[in-house]
Amino acid sequence: MKKIVVIGLGSIGKRHINNLRKILPTAQIWGVSSSGSLPDGRVANADRLSVCLQEAIEFKPDFAVVASPATYHFPHAKMLLAANIPVLIEKPITADIHETEELIALVQQANLPVSVAYCLRYLPAARMVKTVLEQKKLGTIYNVYAHVGQYLPQWRNDKHYRSSVSASKKLGGGALLELSHELDYLHWFLGELNYQYGMLRNTQELDLEVEEIADIVLTANSGALCSVHMDFLQKNAQRHCHFVGEKGSLYWDVLKNNILLFQDNREEIIFNEPSWDKNNMYLLMLQDFIERIEKGDGKNDLRSAQRTIELIDEIKSKATWGTRQ
Repeated sequence: MKKIVVIGLGSIGKRHINNLRKILPTAQIWGVSSSGSLPDGRVANADRLSVCLQEAIEFKPDFAVVASPATYHFPHAKMLLAANIPVLIEKPITADIHETEELIALVQQANLPVSVAYCLRYLPAARMVKTVLEQKKLGTIYNVYAHVGQYLPQWRNDKHYRSSVSASKKLGGGALLELSHELDYLHWFLGELNYQYGMLRNTQELDLEVEEIADIVLTANSGALCSVHMDFLQKNAQRHCHFVGEKGSLYWDVLKNNILLFQDNREEIIFNEPSWDKNNMYLLMLQDFIERIEKGDGKNDLRSAQRTIELIDEIKSKATWGTRQ
């Protein structure tokens, strides 16, 4: 019987608990609150709840999922690695470049399976985009436009947005960290990315202490110019990526779950599964991590997760800041 610990009982922590129950119906699952207090009532599919990670470590789990706020990722993962427990860490890997460096050093010493939960990589559409690029169907890529925006007050139904991790600087909130999937998948698609320019804005519309909008220009080593937009303000949620190349262009709509290919004066829908359950990407990610543990695969490639934090750190230190007057 598998024993699993999930740290963090917010929406993503509860999703992981529910999905682990689907994958491993007989597992013993502990939920650990990272806030220091337990939620009112029970947490579905959790066999036991605790506010003490050390108590959960003494339970000797087969692996753990760190789904606490980003600023807690490092101390929680550090404790688990010290106890020889494989760890799946929610994105981002940490909220700080120095903690990321230290954590990666600990992972190398531990020789345990450790992954970062950038789940968009498990979308079949994302894998098709990667295949199209790898097969050079667009030729040389000139420009990439990645766009994500969703109105923060509509993200979660169980709490006010101002009390969420996304709104808290102390807990690792802000558009850059919360919407860092775009930086991750661009690195996955295009390889190393280099910062060129950025603007961060707080419009004061939501009364937050973090950036609500981020606009970033990056270059890939191939020469492709990448424009990235992230925001907490769009009432009509958007998530898409557009590639412009020598032989045509490709448009991936993440929310509609389709891909359009434009070549030779015609448009072709090469992927279209609007009814595909997005929870499947979380299930696939968990299954992949469990398989790594079962194989004893301690070869971890955390460079992309590290590079994402390095980019975010560089953006925050170099970008122009703007506010609405």
